[in-house]
Amino acid sequence: MEPIYATGMAAKLRSQWDRDAGLGQNHNAVKLLGQDYESLRSQCQQTRTLFEDPLFPTSASSLGFNELGPRSSKTHGVRWMRPTEICMRPQFIMDGATRTDICQGSLGDCWLLAAIASLTLNDDLLHRVVPHGQSFDGGYAGIFHFQFWQFGEWVDVVIDDRLPVKDGKLLFVHSAEGGEFWSALLEKAYAKLNGCYEALSGGSTSEGFEDFTGGVTEMYELKKAPADLFSIIGRAIERGSLLGCSIDITSKFDQEAVTFKKLVKGHAYSVTAVEEVVYRGNMTKLVRIRNPWGEVEWTGAWSDDSGEWITIRDYQMRPHTHTHLSPLSGSLVLTLSVRMSFSDFLREFSRLEICNLTADALQAGQVKKWSTSLYQGEWRRGSTAGGCRNFPATFWINPQFKVTLKHPDSPGQSDCSFLVALMQKDRRKKRREGQDMETIGFAIYEFVGKSGVHLKRDFFLTNASSARSELFINLREVSSRFQLPAGEYIIVPSTFEPQKEADFVLRVFSEKPQRLDESQIDAGFKSLFRQLAGTDMEISTTELQTILNRIISKHKDLKTDGFGKESCRSMINLMDTDGSGKLGLTEFHVLWEKVKRYLQIFRDHDVDKSGTMSSYEMRRALEAAGFKLNNHLFQLIILRYTEEDLSVDFDNFVTCLVRLETMFKTFKTLDTDADGFISLTFFQVSLTPTFQHTANTHPKHVER
Repeated sequence: MEPIYATGMAAKLRSQWDRDAGLGQNHNAVKLLGQDYESLRSQCQQTRTLFEDPLFPTSASSLGFNELGPRSSKTHGVRWMRPTEICMRPQFIMDGATRTDICQGSLGDCWLLAAIASLTLNDDLLHRVVPHGQSFDGGYAGIFHFQFWQFGEWVDVVIDDRLPVKDGKLLFVHSAEGGEFWSALLEKAYAKLNGCYEALSGGSTSEGFEDFTGGVTEMYELKKAPADLFSIIGRAIERGSLLGCSIDITSKFDQEAVTFKKLVKGHAYSVTAVEEVVYRGNMTKLVRIRNPWGEVEWTGAWSDDSGEWITIRDYQMRPHTHTHLSPLSGSLVLTLSVRMSFSDFLREFSRLEICNLTADALQAGQVKKWSTSLYQGEWRRGSTAGGCRNFPATFWINPQFKVTLKHPDSPGQSDCSFLVALMQKDRRKKRREGQDMETIGFAIYEFVGKSGVHLKRDFFLTNASSARSELFINLREVSSRFQLPAGEYIIVPSTFEPQKEADFVLRVFSEKPQRLDESQIDAGFKSLFRQLAGTDMEISTTELQTILNRIISKHKDLKTDGFGKESCRSMINLMDTDGSGKLGLTEFHVLWEKVKRYLQIFRDHDVDKSGTMSSYEMRRALEAAGFKLNNHLFQLIILRYTEEDLSVDFDNFVTCLVRLETMFKTFKTLDTDADGFISLTFFQVSLTPTFQHTANTHPKHVER
């Protein structure tokens, strides 16, 4: 009897499948609130109307709830105007995006401005956030869109171009020239993403950095700076990282206070370069910083027109006229920045934030690459919100993630470097409800044992942690870099106190490939599996057949007559590690990943987009999957798996790859001396269905 699925299951499967196929990547961003920029723009052009966004209206609720609430003096008299109503000839981006396009308004989001200013140094990163082709010229329809990274996926945010204006001036971010609007529109899109403008008040530059790149931020307290921090900064800039710095405020009276040498407390600055110059016969380390609002500038040593420059021959290095080569885009960029000695930098500033870019944001020529694994989780009162190690009675109920470190940093050593980042989700949106950031952190324990085991209270009472986050702190993200011997570890993220509810994302980064245990499967996938598998929590051949056929039926570009029972039985034979004849959670997850990969290979090599494979396309696709076959074996496969017109449809393509992989896996298991030959008894042959499926073939003809 075929299993019955709840209404909406096909939609859930499609959603998971779409994400596995690339939805949520920068080139295929998720559409916030379902709004599609191209279709909305086309509708407005056809009806000759300007777009008005019903989901982020020109009302008090879009401005804020407290300081920018309906009764606030700051919002009294605010009008919403389009750039075409504000000036005669508005421009989206004029002569390239530069730091002078970003001037702060009546909102405490200097942290965001510093992040936007850093983007202007790199066209490649800028246009991941600010898509090309937007203007107030031909095709203008009052609609724009921007893309932001949010907790593991890229989101496309559509807005209309009505901006809040008071006393004839833009209330928030604006350009120095007054006629350029990309930065003001970007700020509006980010406000929509977070619920309102007031939600952007106060924050860390790292938030903006990460939401513009998908990278991960490391934080350095400059009073405890590592001895090699100058070289750390230099390497970070070389690999395209974004850097910011700030001065802590110690009381409410410190906010925006100006130091003796004209630095502003509580404000965020960008770090754009480090360099060394010969000064009075010695090498002197300099740091270049940028003030994103540009009204107050450093007046200490190495500032503009300071005496130190008199003895420097290379006057092209002087501030305010410095042209440099953007490290990634290769274009010349004019920066209005100041320099200070590295020793002054350590003395004057409190904190440095370095956002390391993940591999997808780095160009192929970059030396440093990141291997990244990301997992979603949640803390819920009474079930998974156990608090930190100070609460041993409940600490063990927190989510647990197993990571296997396998690749030491260098030959002859056992230590593996990696970085763990714990980020809480959607907290700015909750400010309207009186909530803010929770205090979060994590601990790491060495553990060797069965996968999927949730460690109980006794383990944590009798075992010390191997490492932990430096702080429990009420920031959106806590991250720390570690070196631990190769082995298996459990990461336990938590809030500081028990019973605090929040959703989170846990990311593990390394510059060596690292494998997270299959037991650490995304919570959404686990929930989906529970609904698919039924009460026995395993997927049978019949259930797998139903699942795959429902998924494939949604992909109209694929030709298929459906997966048969024999094909599904072959898949279960390949993945079934415990001999049950069914697939458990981890087995099904691995199969899911394989089929997802097969789908991508199929589409990549279906050159004529017929929805099937020709013999030529099939050979190229098999090689892409890792199988290089001799002519005889390939001809046998074509005979076995093609339809009457000699084409291979998707279900046969998958079945072929599964059986080839099973054959290779079985042969490798039986070839105990690794000489490329095996001897089988009649009994072994009868128990090896792989070879029955590939009659007249010899395993030594398969190379991977």
